[in-house]
Amino acid sequence: MRTANTRVCPVELADSLDNKWRWWLQNPHKILAPYLSEGMSALDVGCGPGFFSIELARLVGPGGRVIAADLQQGMLDRLAAKIKGTDLATRIHQLRCDTANLNLSEPVDFILTFYMVHEVPDQAAFFRQLFPWLRETGKILLVEPRMFHVSRKQFRETLHRAEAAGFVSTPGPRLLLSWSAVLIKRSAAAS
Repeated sequence: MRTANTRVCPVELADSLDNKWRWWLQNPHKILAPYLSEGMSALDVGCGPGFFSIELARLVGPGGRVIAADLQQGMLDRLAAKIKGTDLATRIHQLRCDTANLNLSEPVDFILTFYMVHEVPDQAAFFRQLFPWLRETGKILLVEPRMFHVSRKQFRETLHRAEAAGFVSTPGPRLLLSWSAVLIKRSAAAS
């Protein structure tokens, strides 16, 4: 999938998405824990090799469910190899999606879009697609890379597209070299 200036990270570079340096810079537990609790369902869009999917599954516990969605079967295969034979394998459902359809079949409480929205060719359609699958009280954590990828202006444009789809954006966590926002449904914000 290509956009004007970006492309999807190839499977061959998956190790760069899941290493000790990234754990130090972007600790999944610290980033995700404020948004999840036992029994919730979560969607990790553009999950790659599962850097965040595994922590999502730990946080939702045995009663929860994680949908790890990616365009590339190779990324899903890497995640499958990591969780094979563990209790996380029953909590993480791998889902192959495409640029036009996430292929979801159930609503979720939380959606993570970490460093991937800038790769989406039609962001407005992407946010419209997410809207009906997020439960009324659910949240989306949107994080985009600052360095070399997404300017402040581009991030604001992304937020405008999300707002046009029915979301309200609120400040996200402060993350090194990243822009972030938490999106909620406009109807939930009015309550």
